[in-house]
Amino acid sequence: MTEECCPKFDPVPWDGKVLEWSEKRFVKDHVLTFFFIPLNFGGVVTRLIKKIDGANAKIQDYLSLSDHTSNWNMDLYCAVDREIPGAENVFLSGKFLSKVYEGPFQDTGKWCEDFKQYAKKQGFEIKKWFMWYTTCPNCAKKYGKNYVVVVGQVK
Repeated sequence: MTEECCPKFDPVPWDGKVLEWSEKRFVKDHVLTFFFIPLNFGGVVTRLIKKIDGANAKIQDYLSLSDHTSNWNMDLYCAVDREIPGAENVFLSGKFLSKVYEGPFQDTGKWCEDFKQYAKKQGFEIKKWFMWYTTCPNCAKKYGKNYVVVVGQVK
């Protein structure tokens, strides 16, 4: 049996849900990208986990939101249960809509278009987009599913 790196993701609590966050705590870091393809994602995650573990903190629900801010940068937000010294601590508040997708990353464009239509049908306008890549490629292969959650801050 291969060692578990990412926990198995349960899509049910996240699919088609409206979440109300009031100052939900995250630590934020930056990932370099090349036309939206992450270049140092693993290193950034490792750096964040060391800081989180060093503070005896936990990543809540293993939630890590990616905000693709440009072709060249992605901000990564990891939900944590307390302030993390030496990290950029931020809070997210508001109403968030989430929908789970499954398949290869090349379907991201289709998922985003579907999510846009889904949000509209629910009566929401998307203010900000996040992607939650729930497992690394190795664990997605091991589990046989590559779940990605689109999370939109909505109004």
